[in-house]
Amino acid sequence: MPLTELKEIDPFQSGAETIIELMSDIGHHDVIDIPPDVDLTKPHLVTLPNHRKVENLTAQHIAAAEFFKPMRRTGTARLAHLQSLIDWANRFKSDNSVLYANPDQASPTLTCIADYHSAGPVSVAKDGDPTASHCHHRAVYSFPLSKEWQAWMKISDQPLEKDDMGEFIEANAKDVLDPTPALITLDENAAKEPWETRLIQTARQIEGRYGQLAQLLQMSRQFQVYETSNLTVSSNRDTGETSIQFLDEHKGKDGQPIKIPNLLIIAIPVFEGGAPYRMPVRFRYRKMGGAIRFILSIYNPQRAFDAAFEVAVNTATEETALPVFMGKPEV
Repeated sequence: MPLTELKEIDPFQSGAETIIELMSDIGHHDVIDIPPDVDLTKPHLVTLPNHRKVENLTAQHIAAAEFFKPMRRTGTARLAHLQSLIDWANRFKSDNSVLYANPDQASPTLTCIADYHSAGPVSVAKDGDPTASHCHHRAVYSFPLSKEWQAWMKISDQPLEKDDMGEFIEANAKDVLDPTPALITLDENAAKEPWETRLIQTARQIEGRYGQLAQLLQMSRQFQVYETSNLTVSSNRDTGETSIQFLDEHKGKDGQPIKIPNLLIIAIPVFEGGAPYRMPVRFRYRKMGGAIRFILSIYNPQRAFDAAFEVAVNTATEETALPVFMGKPEV
């Protein structure tokens, strides 16, 4: 009823009946139907009896329109296998879909955004950007780091007691490779495989030599160090200058200088179910007071990680034919 329209009052009605009838008219409301061709992008406003308050019913209209069928696809799928992400991308992709590869060694991920923005410059037209999209339909694959990778990375560069080092090597002996004859002699001419040549070059760069698993296990059980200090005095008769130098040597039980292999080879997968990668591990020891600490350091693990990650990303891009961006997508 328009505010300017007045209703005729029955003179024979009581005051209470009149008030009830007036309040009923003032509080009257109609059921709002949504036309099939309604434009949900525009606000839908109604006035309410409470001092003719204006209420925005746009959200309610959209919710009602989406009750049986959503207007667009939304949600993020968390997938457990790389092939599942590839299949998901092929099922929902369009010309605008993309992949985002995040090479974070702690938590690497591969994300497919099915409803990504269209290519082209940003538009600032008053009716909106025709190239923009919601980017709300996604799938994410979190690369599972292998148990072997996690175990070796955990102890890498950490000082270990002799017994702890021995227990770790015994528990992970399957990961340790004995060097080939070419690796023992560091002879590139005798190398038969490219990986042998690469490991020989690495050993020469860091002045190392490869040892066998049995040698490591033996050292973890019987390794002892005897430290001696020698005083060396030298003088120059012409100038009268004198220099004094202390020489500390670590010797074995037989009194001879200790010569131990300072490299070993492991072959472990970076990701669960992936191919193993051969990596050199530097082996060192430190004498701390009366105790010995062993240090195992994986040499350049980033190289193996990058190679494994690149293989997986290349597989996804080849099987989906989608462009890939390195990094994280917009939030």
